[in-house]
Amino acid sequence: MELTLQMDVPPLQKDAAGTLRIGDSRVLLELVVSAFEDGATPEMIVQRYPTLTLADTYAVIAYYLRHSQEIQAYLTERENRAASVRKKIEDAQPDLAGLRQRLLARQQAQAL
Repeated sequence: MELTLQMDVPPLQKDAAGTLRIGDSRVLLELVVSAFEDGATPEMIVQRYPTLTLADTYAVIAYYLRHSQEIQAYLTERENRAASVRKKIEDAQPDLAGLRQRLLARQQAQAL
C-alpha cells in the first residue's frame, strides 16, 4: 500500500473577536507559544491545558516554528491592542495617588 501524503491545516480557530484559539478548545495561541518559548514541552503544555490534544499542540508548535514571523506579528498586535484597552481603562479611573495618604491621615485622626 502506498502512503498518500496530505497537507494538514493547523488546528487554529479564529473567534468573533479575531482571537486565535487551539483546536476546539478555548486555549489562546499566545498561551501555547509563551509556554513553548519558556521551555515547556508539548506534553507539559497539554498537562497545563487539559482541553488541548497532544496532536493539536504539536501541530500548532510546528506551525509556529514554520511561520514565526507571522505569529510574532499577530502576538505584537494583540499586545498593542491590550495596551490600548489597558490605557483606556486607566484613563477612565479616578486619580488614586493620594488615597493611601488620605486613609492613613483619617485613621490617625480617629485614633487621637
